Amino acid sequence: MKKTMKTLILAAMAVSLLTGCSGTSGSGQTEGSKAPETVSANTPEADGTSAQADESQASSDNTADVADDKSYTIGIGQFASHGSLDNCREGFLQGLAEEGIVEGQNLTVLYENSQADGGIASQIVTNFASQKVDLICGIATPMAQSAYGIGRKQNIPVIYTAVTDPVAAELANEDGTPVGEITGTSDKLPVTQQLQMIRTMLPDAKVIGIMFTTSEVNSLSAIEEYKAAAGDYGFEIVDIGISTTADVPLAADSLLEKVDCVTNLTDNTVVASLPVILDKAAKKNIPVFGSEIEQVKIGCLAAMGLDYIDLGKQTGRMAAAVLKGEKKASEMSFEIIEEAAFYGNTKVAENLGITIPEDLTSSAKELFTEISQ
Repeated sequence: MKKTMKTLILAAMAVSLLTGCSGTSGSGQTEGSKAPETVSANTPEADGTSAQADESQASSDNTADVADDKSYTIGIGQFASHGSLDNCREGFLQGLAEEGIVEGQNLTVLYENSQADGGIASQIVTNFASQKVDLICGIATPMAQSAYGIGRKQNIPVIYTAVTDPVAAELANEDGTPVGEITGTSDKLPVTQQLQMIRTMLPDAKVIGIMFTTSEVNSLSAIEEYKAAAGDYGFEIVDIGISTTADVPLAADSLLEKVDCVTNLTDNTVVASLPVILDKAAKKNIPVFGSEIEQVKIGCLAAMGLDYIDLGKQTGRMAAAVLKGEKKASEMSFEIIEEAAFYGNTKVAENLGITIPEDLTSSAKELFTEISQ
């Protein structure tokens, strides 16, 4: 009897062991690591998972424009706060996104503004370098110069935008090639087109005033170009220099006593104080011409200028090539948007008692009917 019981117990244990083994797949995986089941598209089960498949496909489509599996960190240093430089930054990020480098997906952006202070600009790029960014974007000449000064010591490539004269700023050689791992885009002013436009709008004007910052090499080169071309259009150029924004009110009062109109450069310190100049000029009924769209929005009469969103996009595409390893910054000469467009403000014209000629309005890229604050 005992022998029979022992035999029955052993048989039961064997059956139990065999049952436990049936929970293990042929590949040796346990239930906890079981491979996911696959369903053929022509089976009934496929209908129940179609929504999930569609969702998965949509997710795949949404990330199709991301460049690759790599992620990047860049520092964007902006020299001053005004519309054209803000547009450069916006366009720069758009240009990167067009190339699959998207903020919040595979791109981390560190952004700082030096508020037109050169010392702070240097501190900003030093901070970027300490955080080991993959690339620095310098918006406007002083920031670009600071970025390159730090970047070349830390082997960080630099891409700049809104640098009027990269050669004068010592960021490019005479032939346009980079001086190192730095390149970008220039917002070189269309000086002769601006002078022609002013002559068309003000047939009796003789003297054009220009305010500039004495420490900005871009402004110095732009004024030289204006003076060289002004005589061809029957103008004389009177200029006045400033060091800081605090100098603007007195300089504006002095300049407005001597001129028939004022034309503005892309000088960052002056542009940051443009509302002060516009207010003083309006009280004397003196037209102020801008150098780009944002200046016309806030009260300049007109401009033959650039679209700084487009300039930023162009810069972003160049930066994307560097980040992806397609090109080195040192292998790309700086680029310029060649074509300028006419922007006018009909409200400003009405206030000044000026009619914008039809040949300008008909070809305008944009006309504004009010003054933005």
